[in-house]
Amino acid sequence: MITPAQCRAARGLLAWSQQQLADIARIGIVTVRTFERGETEPRYVTLEAIKRALEGAGVIFVEENGDGAGVRLRKKKPKASSK
Repeated sequence: MITPAQCRAARGLLAWSQQQLADIARIGIVTVRTFERGETEPRYVTLEAIKRALEGAGVIFVEENGDGAGVRLRKKKPKASSK
């Protein structure tokens, strides 16, 4: 599952506020704040909602692989040229 640091980093890549994430994930702003500060561990369904919202906007979560967990943005597909 995602970590508080991954959540903060993903929002940073998207230039989203905590409120934007809460609105898109359909969860409370307090849930986002306390999760990102590491104060609470939200329920599984809440973490899934956060993850789905961020992934839907193009975030890829990189699992722990010895170098640490991370995030990156999905590469944008080039638009097909019409000739």
